Amino acid sequence: MQAEETSGEAGGFREETKLTPLHSDQLKVLRIRFALTALAVLAPIALLDLAPLRETALPFGLVPGIVASLALVAVAILPGRRYRAWGYREGPDEILIRSGLLKRVKTVVPFGRVQHIDIAQGPIQRRYGLATLILHTAGTRGAAVPLPGLAQAEAERMRDAIRAQIRQDLL
Repeated sequence: MQAEETSGEAGGFREETKLTPLHSDQLKVLRIRFALTALAVLAPIALLDLAPLRETALPFGLVPGIVASLALVAVAILPGRRYRAWGYREGPDEILIRSGLLKRVKTVVPFGRVQHIDIAQGPIQRRYGLATLILHTAGTRGAAVPLPGLAQAEAERMRDAIRAQIRQDLL
């Protein structure tokens, strides 16, 4: 069900066929998440730099300044790269999901293997009307396959279409 591929066909999908990108607001969600993570890393470093028992010859604010600069670069660059790494293509009886920056992963989920489907939304996603479609499949490896960054209505449409396909296969 989960495979890394570099060429050829995956589950009846031709690689040359264009994948659907995630909703453009997913880039905003990723930037906010990266910024919150950067703040969580920077806050203790800044507090340690202000500590009354500070015993270092380094100038005040140097380490937090370097960390803040690196965090700013990360927030500016990494969310865009992560956003562009995701894509998906819906077929008549399966879905292909591509993700990964360093390790490229292409996952083909046959609808016949789907046991149940969830739609999840965190607070940041809710703010932008986005959702994550989660396909739970039979098996243990890759049993929950997420597809983040979908418009809420699109996630519900996909859920309903997959559910209809599963019901049709059962008849």
